Amino acid sequence: MNSKDDDLPGVRLQKVLAAAGVASRRACEELIAQGRVEVDGWIVREQGVRVDPDRAVVKVDGARISVKETARYLVVNKPRGMLSAMSDSDGRPCVGDLVEHRAERLFHVGRLDADSEGLLLLTNDGELAHRLTHPSYGVRKIYLAEVTGAVAKDLGRVLRAGVELDDGVAQADSFRVVGRSGARVMVEIGLHEGRKHIVRRLLAAVGHPVQRLVRTEIGPVRLGDLRPGKIRPLTQREIGELFAAVER
Repeated sequence: MNSKDDDLPGVRLQKVLAAAGVASRRACEELIAQGRVEVDGWIVREQGVRVDPDRAVVKVDGARISVKETARYLVVNKPRGMLSAMSDSDGRPCVGDLVEHRAERLFHVGRLDADSEGLLLLTNDGELAHRLTHPSYGVRKIYLAEVTGAVAKDLGRVLRAGVELDDGVAQADSFRVVGRSGARVMVEIGLHEGRKHIVRRLLAAVGHPVQRLVRTEIGPVRLGDLRPGKIRPLTQREIGELFAAVER
C-alpha cells in the first residue's frame, strides 16, 4: 500500500540523483545540503524536493546529469563495412544489428560512411542528438586518417585557412602528423562540421586521398580502447560534458 508521500507528483530529488548513479542516497542528500545541486536553474538546498525526471534539468557542481529514467546514451565502435543505419532493407550489416536485442528504440547521432570506422553515438534522446548534429553548435570531431605521399610542413596551415570544395570552403580546426611507416602517413584532423565525406574530400583536395579513416572523438567523448563492433554506455561525466558542449 502506498503512503501519502508516494502519491505526491514527482520523485524526491535525492532518489533521482541516486538512481542516476551520482552517489548513494545519503551522499546525495549531503550534496543537496551543500548547495551543489541545481534544478531548472535554481540551487536546491531543501531535502524532499520532488522533480519530474522526464522534464527537469538537473546539474551537480554545474555539470548536467542525465536523470530521465528511459534515456540511453551509448558509444559504438563501428567496424569498417558496416552501415551507419538502424536497419537495411537489403540485409547489409548495420549498426542496428548491434542493438537489436535492446528494448529501447535507439537511433544513431550523425553517421560514418561504410568504409569509415570508429566512434558513433546511439541514443533515444532527441534533444541532445539534434544539438550534436546541428552545425550551429559546432561540436568538434577528431579523426585519424591514413594517407600516402609526403606531407608538406605547411599542410596544417593550409587546412586551417580553408580549402575550396565543390560545395563551399571547408576548414580544419586542427591537424598534425602522428606517425609514418614507409609511404604511409597517419594524420589527425579535427573539424566541427559534418558535411558528407568531408574529411575524405578535404584531404583529397590537398593531394592526400584517404586510405583508412577512423573517428576517435566527438566533443568530450573518446573512443579509447573500445574494440570494433563493441558498445559501452556513456558515463555521467561524458553525458554532462556533451550537454555542456551544446549549451546556449
